[in-house]
Amino acid sequence: MYQMNRMACARIPTAAGEFQLCLYSNNADDKEHLALVWGDVAGRRDVLTRVHSECFTGDVLGSLRCDCGEQLARAMGMIAAERVGIILYLRQEGRGIGLLAKLRAYNLQDIGYDTVDANLQLGHQADERDYTPAACMLRDLGVESIRLITNNPSKVEALRELGIAVTERVPIIPTVHKENAAYLDTKARRMRHWLDLNGMNAPALVKPADRASSIGQSLNGNAHSNGHRNHQVNGTNGAHDEH
Repeated sequence: MYQMNRMACARIPTAAGEFQLCLYSNNADDKEHLALVWGDVAGRRDVLTRVHSECFTGDVLGSLRCDCGEQLARAMGMIAAERVGIILYLRQEGRGIGLLAKLRAYNLQDIGYDTVDANLQLGHQADERDYTPAACMLRDLGVESIRLITNNPSKVEALRELGIAVTERVPIIPTVHKENAAYLDTKARRMRHWLDLNGMNAPALVKPADRASSIGQSLNGNAHSNGHRNHQVNGTNGAHDEH
């Protein structure tokens, strides 16, 4: 049986305001998942909640390849404005494939693979995350139901399947620019995310430079150095949904 234990909590003052940070251990994945909590959430309904997967490159370095760091900062601000809420920080880097594979996937993306095909090329699933830790932490925190900050329908579905009452999906609109346009386009086309890139005035997708030969040598056999590969997939054929 999956066991999640709250080990310690501490006051964390941030630019958005003051949270409590709680660290959880578990007997399944040997990872320390975190809950960033504002206010007394026990017994409350419709608690504004973000389930955020770790992204070192976006959250810490401010990488523009994704929208992760921006989503985390905006979610903290949204919760601060309500004066109550939860951010669950799951230690599942790169949609669960880990930082090493994520960096190798970045190199594949630079020669034309989208984020889904890059993961598949490396022998991973498009998304390997497990939301069981999130459900366990929410139960431990005692919330009755949540309003989930997400653009990802699979998060809503997964949490409901795990017995969490999700009463509302709260959108979080990304800033679209040339570095993340292709990434967000793949989310919308292949992973069912609720994103209207046309309505966001997204820039035209920039084709990656033909750098296969130089990058391929650094991938330890994980990339095909066969020149530029511009992969087009429609919204249904070959799609891989998130778990």
